[in-house]
Parts: sequence; structure tokens; C-alpha cells
Amino acid sequence: MALKLKKTVKQMLAEANAEVETIAAADSIKLKDDPNVVFVDIRDIRELDRDGRIAGAFHAPRGMLEFWVDPESQYHKDIFASGKKFLFF
Repeated sequence: MALKLKKTVKQMLAEANAEVETIAAADSIKLKDDPNVVFVDIRDIRELDRDGRIAGAFHAPRGMLEFWVDPESQYHKDIFASGKKFLFF
């Protein structure tokens, strides 16, 4: 018997997209020198080593993101309490 999910992936994505602002790459480039914007690279370390990095971007591995953002987590990173706008890529 198939498991009945309380929410489908489509529903979860719709809820997330309602909360998140999406911008085009060309528009993000215009923000690279804005001191109130932090670029957050969520790629795996192997991808960073292979493909390079954006200078000044903060690396937060995707698997740790929720832990690093949550101020109640023992893994919280202060940068996420800075009040700045985060641009995840």
C-alpha cells in the first residue's frame, strides 16, 4: 500500500515559492557590491573545488543550511542573524 503524504512535493514547493523572492542571475550580479546582501553558495565542497567560487560569497553546505540559519541550533552561524538580505545559489 502506498504511503499517503500530508502534503505533496508540488504543495510544499508552492508554499516555499510564496515566501521566497527569486531573481535572475543578471539581476543578482548588480547586487554583488551591495553591503546589505550576502551571497550564500549552497553547493557541495567538491563542486566548489571543481567549478570555483564567487569572491566574497559565504559557503553554507545545503545539508547544513537549516541548522546554520536557526538561532536556536547549536550549529547556528552569526552571519544569518546579521539582518542582511541573503542571495542563495
